[in-house]
Amino acid sequence: MANLPHNNFSQDTLALHAGYHYDSQRTMSVPIYQSTAYSFESLAQAAARFGLKELGNIYTRLSNPTTDVLGARLAAVEGGVFGVPTASGTAAIFYAIVNCAQAGDNIVYANKIYGGTQTLFVHTLKRFNIEARVFDIDNIEASLESAIDSNTKAIFFESISNPQISIADTELITRIAKKHKIISICDNTVATAFLHKPFAYGVDISVHSLSKYVNGQGSALGGAIIERAGLNELIKNNPRYPAFNTPDESYHGLIYADLPLPIFSIRILTEWLRNVGATLSPHSAWILLQGLETLELRIKRHSSSALKIAEFLESHPKVKSVSYPALSSNPYKKLLTKYYTDAQASGLISFEAKSFEDAQHICNSTHIFAMVVNIGDSKSLIIHPASTTHSQLSTQELQSAGITPCTVRLSIGLESADDLINDLKQALG
Repeated sequence: MANLPHNNFSQDTLALHAGYHYDSQRTMSVPIYQSTAYSFESLAQAAARFGLKELGNIYTRLSNPTTDVLGARLAAVEGGVFGVPTASGTAAIFYAIVNCAQAGDNIVYANKIYGGTQTLFVHTLKRFNIEARVFDIDNIEASLESAIDSNTKAIFFESISNPQISIADTELITRIAKKHKIISICDNTVATAFLHKPFAYGVDISVHSLSKYVNGQGSALGGAIIERAGLNELIKNNPRYPAFNTPDESYHGLIYADLPLPIFSIRILTEWLRNVGATLSPHSAWILLQGLETLELRIKRHSSSALKIAEFLESHPKVKSVSYPALSSNPYKKLLTKYYTDAQASGLISFEAKSFEDAQHICNSTHIFAMVVNIGDSKSLIIHPASTTHSQLSTQELQSAGITPCTVRLSIGLESADDLINDLKQALG
């Protein structure tokens, strides 16, 4: 198969073909290269690869042909230039952050994000002497710029937040980031590249938990870091990013900014995958490739069913409020219409029960919805965030994130929407 130029094909075609050129057996399915290491043609070739004078396989902790296809395909679908798969979404977020910041630096993150990510930022990064500062996703102009100083190295947000289901004003965030020459990082897991294209609105780095909608069946962990075209120009000679502009002693004085390659991604490979090693397995990469092929079809079904279920919940007397941006009453509907394909909002819904006890009862009473902390599965899932995914947050942090003891989160699967409504109806009582 010839190399597919990204500008000539649509996303759904790229999700099936990008990054793979038939191997010697011309297999239609991308082969699983289940190998730890690779044989060099000569010592000179081995030395060139270790010295970054030639790109090629060395050891699967760094790269692997199956994993490389996944990275290239994800980048093509997202509209980026390079994709680095990782062992999990959390690993992708961690690597993206530490590729920007080091001891003594700070990052700024949105108040409405996944609880595990907030714990990583507020507590784990603190042990690396990286400070995490929060801004209000619903009051960006007043809160974001005031959190930035000369040591700020990244601005992080989720395009659709989990579990609040808020929509970020991407252009406003990236305008401020560009003003201060700071790398912006968007977690596009919930929206996926088929509903939202972060790079079209100025984002520098897109990260994903591939374990969610890309996989679609809860069968493999994985993450990805995707770099936009032209990011090198932001990083080169930028005093915020000395790691890219000063000699790297571990590579005999190599300066990443001098490389004619996507330097953010190359440093992820050579610094973080090489030295820390949260590498995606070839088998998991292959499973994720299968999910990516049908993602465009599935995300539309997730979205249409979720809207139908959100409308049912909004009309139910035992539900105080519903958070789903595609609802006409939702405060994020305008941003959804501006940024999202066909104003579709993916498959996540959150709603407020009348009491904590009611929320518990609902979670314990569904028959089709499984009580699971994952999202983006083909099967529908239900969870109580305050007791589980966000249980490590303080009362104040929960309040800032918009999560209460009455919040219930749904991940709408591919079952009949009518069956799911009936299941919720009986659970609500």
